[in-house]
Amino acid sequence: MAAKRAMQTPLVCHGHTRPIVELQFSPVTPDGVFLSSASKDGQPMLRNGETGDWVGTFQGHKGAVWSCVLNDAAVVGATGSADFTARVWNATTGDELHQFQHKHIVRTVSFARGDSAWQLCTGGAEKLLRIFDLQRPDAAPMELSKAHDNIRVTHWVADNKQLLVSYLDKPNVDVWDVRTGGVVRSLESKGTVTSIEVTPCGRFIVTADGKQVDFRDGTTFELLKSHACSEYEVESASFSPERGRFVCGGSDMWVRLHDYETGQELDVCKGHHGSVHNVRFAPGGGTYASGSEDGTIRIWQTDFQQQAAAAAAAAANGDAATAAEPALG
Repeated sequence: MAAKRAMQTPLVCHGHTRPIVELQFSPVTPDGVFLSSASKDGQPMLRNGETGDWVGTFQGHKGAVWSCVLNDAAVVGATGSADFTARVWNATTGDELHQFQHKHIVRTVSFARGDSAWQLCTGGAEKLLRIFDLQRPDAAPMELSKAHDNIRVTHWVADNKQLLVSYLDKPNVDVWDVRTGGVVRSLESKGTVTSIEVTPCGRFIVTADGKQVDFRDGTTFELLKSHACSEYEVESASFSPERGRFVCGGSDMWVRLHDYETGQELDVCKGHHGSVHNVRFAPGGGTYASGSEDGTIRIWQTDFQQQAAAAAAAAANGDAATAAEPALG
């Protein structure tokens, strides 16, 4: 019989008043790790990525914020909103640096990768990908060919020469070439892809499509593994190559930790009171965060079950040793 799992108590981060729709951890910086969050309350926030403590709020949007990201140095933030704007922020002071007007809802913003990369991609209900040069913010953006579908998620790959793009109303992830402005490849999925992650090392692409989690090579896009999710609709997934673990969240309000090689479920984290819309590992994979329909962010320990089992074994050995000691007198 399998040992009963201990129940994990996470760090709970309050502050948002409506559902959390996107989370992102920064890389490790001289000032630590940061966690950004986008919410339908229109108040994107920045937190200490280790403690969950609130650092600040980027104030100014007049509608739900669907996307909130940091650049690799965590000194600049970007947000996309239902108020038809994408905005760029000083992540240290919270000041708005640039505001880019759109003609419809902005669902996704993404920074080109690298400390010296100053490009921002936006997409959404206009069905159009735009790339802004943040060193020339007043210049007209580059516009890629019309996508013909509402854009949900974007991610830069291939040394910032290509973009991964998923959509609200159709399956698959398209690979767009930034230089030609067209689709060069399509990565198949079973349903609409609600989550795309490129691991910080760049070696893996992780997608969730409601029915399964796919893992692809970050360079060749070759499908490496798939993990089916039959008990619930999986909305988001994140992978820690360092730990050999991946985490999923979705419709049943639970957060599940799995072994990458076998798919074995290692932990089930309960506590959210609504669907889990986003999960992300912190750098190094020691913790992961979940954001939910209930408006809370929760930070969980990756090795909690191993630590709990070790503590229980130590306690049992201590009790046995005490029981074996001869009585004095």
